[in-house]
Amino acid sequence: MSQPWHLRSAADLGRALRRREVTSVELTKYFLNRIDALDPKIHSYLVVTKDLAISQAQRADAMIQAGEGTLLTGVPFAHKDLFCTKGVRTTAGSRMLANFIPPYDATVTQKMYDAGMVLLGKTNMDEFAMGSATNHSYFGPTSNPFDLNRVPGGSSGGSAAALAAGLAPISTGSDTGGSIRQPASYCHLVGIKPTYGRISRYGMIAFASSLDQAGVFAHTTEDAALLLSILCGVDEKDSTSSYEEVPDFSKSLESNQLYRIAVPSSFFAALDSEGQAEFRRVLTTLEQMGHTVSWIDLPIQDYVIPTYYTIAPAEASSNLARYDGVRYGHRHENAHTLEELYSLSRTEGFGEEVKRRILMGTYVLSAGYYDAYYQKALLIRQHLKQVFAKTFESFDIIATPTTLSAAFLHNAHDTDPVAMYYSDLCTVSVNLADLPGISIPVMQHQGLPFGLQLIGRPFDEATLLNCSAQIERALPWHSTHSPIAMQEVV
Repeated sequence: MSQPWHLRSAADLGRALRRREVTSVELTKYFLNRIDALDPKIHSYLVVTKDLAISQAQRADAMIQAGEGTLLTGVPFAHKDLFCTKGVRTTAGSRMLANFIPPYDATVTQKMYDAGMVLLGKTNMDEFAMGSATNHSYFGPTSNPFDLNRVPGGSSGGSAAALAAGLAPISTGSDTGGSIRQPASYCHLVGIKPTYGRISRYGMIAFASSLDQAGVFAHTTEDAALLLSILCGVDEKDSTSSYEEVPDFSKSLESNQLYRIAVPSSFFAALDSEGQAEFRRVLTTLEQMGHTVSWIDLPIQDYVIPTYYTIAPAEASSNLARYDGVRYGHRHENAHTLEELYSLSRTEGFGEEVKRRILMGTYVLSAGYYDAYYQKALLIRQHLKQVFAKTFESFDIIATPTTLSAAFLHNAHDTDPVAMYYSDLCTVSVNLADLPGISIPVMQHQGLPFGLQLIGRPFDEATLLNCSAQIERALPWHSTHSPIAMQEVV
């Protein structure tokens, strides 16, 4: 007996659509029905686009009938509520944009539409992508489908939870300091952040412009490669998008090329004994596959968090200055002066974590502190890039744990935000150095998902995907599903 549709990969669904085993309309209704029945338990969606989804599915069926489109044509997807969607509310998880309906589509959105994919809805997230738990959303938290008492990670936790619960077959996210890879680790998913500039940021609501990058959540490496091939490419609307040639990532999956893999001992030492045992098990598997695994000294762990939390809040304070109650976004109703309008609109419109980061960013950019903090952080960022470049002269891939443990409990870090910041220890360096990174679900910690991170050279996503596919064949992870995903809906 074949698996239910929601336990099959996006690529498998695409093949079933082309074999006429199911129509896109039937598949879309199937997932919409699961969302209605199960999403109240985890709160992964903020908006469900039923009418639009059915309309897009009908168009997709016509494309398939005509032999047009890609393998993902007709496949439904969940979309992080950071990407503008014309005519569909886009909130970035904030009261500030609670009623914002964009008049245009983000480039990421448009590319998925052009490929014939079907939008199921917009997913919950930490407000303006600031957080590691999806607890900092104006619309309430999202829960982890593997344990409802725990977080799904953040800021793209809604997209990760929807996929892990079987409420979508593939989803989008954004990654500023780990916001795809960390939720992928917590929710037993493949999560890839490509090189900065690979995917256009046009229409993606900004947090930190030099760090933000769109990416993909998937059940399999093949799914991630398929969607990444659709999304990547230069965009005349985004001056930071790269002209680098985009390969067909799917073609890189089948080979068994052997790689030189570096393992930083400092990140291993930060794990507890259970985490170290799991990590060693995976490294042993890599060696048995024929890869060369070498322990190295990568002395960056002491300064990546301070550097990231200097640069990212500084850019956030600048980007969020536009939300002033004048042009669009939340506006206080009874302000008597312009200063009151600014102050009261921003006080009401932003949540506590966003205010904290705006204050941090404004402080490090202020007169007397710019050179001491922000300028120094930029110099450290350049040094970090040089450290990675030097490492990649001798190695093809750097392997680390994605996170230092499994998902933490809701509100575990509410009184200590710095502890939450340190949950990004293994991921933020990838953004600071403009590198690609992928998290794959091959480990467990206390019986919960716990990911392996592979880091590659700039614009070498193909190597990461190939290595991931090899590990997937050696350590198949498809049989593990969350309790929510195992629930059938009549």
